[in-house]
Formats: sequence, structure tokens, C-alpha cells
Amino acid sequence: MNTTDAKRVLETALICAAQPMTVRELSVLFDGELAADTLKSLLAELQLEWTGRGVELVSVATGWRFQSRPEMRHYLDRLHPEKPPRYSRATLETLAIIAYRQPVTRGDMEDIRGVTINSMILKQLEDRGWVEVIGHRETVGRPALFATTRQFLDDLGLSSLDQLPPLEASEVQESSLGSLDFESLAAAQLPVPTEEGAGAPATDEPAPEDDTDEPGHPTQTPA
Repeated sequence: MNTTDAKRVLETALICAAQPMTVRELSVLFDGELAADTLKSLLAELQLEWTGRGVELVSVATGWRFQSRPEMRHYLDRLHPEKPPRYSRATLETLAIIAYRQPVTRGDMEDIRGVTINSMILKQLEDRGWVEVIGHRETVGRPALFATTRQFLDDLGLSSLDQLPPLEASEVQESSLGSLDFESLAAAQLPVPTEEGAGAPATDEPAPEDDTDEPGHPTQTPA
């Protein structure tokens, strides 16, 4: 098979795929006749050929996929005028801490944020597929260690955590973590549970600006 035909096959498979495809999965298209390095070179050529179009070929955590370019979002949103789910400041701050300090325990997050974290916030992030428990810290009580998932990277359009925007050391210690731009996550048109209850429909009402803490626990303020 010549290069042009091989790229046509790859292009067709990726456009029709519902999920990102790995190089190993793509190799099945050619019955193993093309080496992984060859496939990667063909994918790189396809990327260049789609430069300047409204759709781009990208490599994310779980494989390769075609997606609309960010500048097209304004127009595509007109096809789906419903508002995407909104997340409270507390939820975004918790997500940011996990992303930049992982693996972390709930206690670690509370030390950084200076408040008691509502358990529903962590459940919301787990249900959304953005964080997961990857183990337990070998200390009293063996608290769960949380980390972000490959789905989190896919939804941000990243292939690795190294591509997250750099964060100043001082920011990691402050609740300003919530100001990081996770807008593209919230823009993903998928149902999510609200903080009030898992499985509840997402609301278009603005999320509260204050922290959501455990019932019965007063909000703490950093010293």
C-alpha cells in the first residue's frame, strides 16, 4: 500500500471513530504490515495536511483523534445553545489541586484549601471520570490517594500532565488554584452530577461562589 492510500485509511478510521485510537489499534487496519514508527510518521503528515482547517488531528492521552479547533467553538455552540454544566469554585479548586499535586489525600487538599472538603465534590469529580483513587498512603487510617485520569487529559485535549500550564510555587499554596482555566472541561457536553446529589441533572443556575463544606463543619479561613 502506498503512502497516500495508507493516510486515506487512517484518516477515514479516525474520522469515523467514536473514541481516540492508539497506534496499536490503528496498526490493525493494515494487518500489522506497517510498523509503529511508520504509522506515527503518517499521522504527523496528516496533522500537517489538516493545518488551517476547522478540524485538527491531535494526540491525546488515550490515542489520536480529530477534533474541532478552539476558534471554531464559538460557532459550534450555536448548534447546541444549551449551557454546559457549571462547577463551583470549590470543585475547580479541588480539581486543580489534584491535577498539580497528585497523588494527594483528602487531608492534603484540605490543608491547601484551608477548608473541609465536601465529600460530594470528590464524588462528583470521580463520577465525571476526571479523578480516581490510585492507592492508599501508608499512614494512620490509610487515606485514599487521588489522581487525575486519562479522561481528564482527553477532555483538556492533552496527551500528558506535562502539558498543563506552568504554575508558580506560591499559587500551589493558595486557593487561587481555582482561577486556573478549566473552561474546556466544563464545555464538554456530558451529564454530570451536581454537588447536592449524585445523578441529579446539571443546572444552568450559576454555581455558588463560596466553598461547599461538609454539613456541620464551619468554613475555615487560611491563616
